Amino acid sequence: MDYAIIRTGGKQYRVSPGDVIHVEKMDGEVGAEIAFTEILLAQAEGGIQIGSPLVNGIQVIGRVLDQGKRKKILVYKKKRRKNYRRRYGHRQPVTTVQVTAIQAGGTHGA
Repeated sequence: MDYAIIRTGGKQYRVSPGDVIHVEKMDGEVGAEIAFTEILLAQAEGGIQIGSPLVNGIQVIGRVLDQGKRKKILVYKKKRRKNYRRRYGHRQPVTTVQVTAIQAGGTHGA
């Protein structure tokens, strides 16, 4: 397989073997294998398979490289003329995954 478009964490990613992606937090220890089964599109040898909504029989295999957090974002609230000001931060948990293979023969029903 050349590349695939997967859906995880409410987002879509275009992945090829060897790519490193940062996805919403997933369960798994560092070094563990993860299988993505929600494949929206797969391309191999010039042929494209488009799912409706998902492609059957394909899965993307990845290896967890890191479990961490993204950069902190600051959130401000203010109400004018009321002397009301609040500031707080948020760091979104993230999992770093290296895509190792795109395999045919996954078991997923649409």
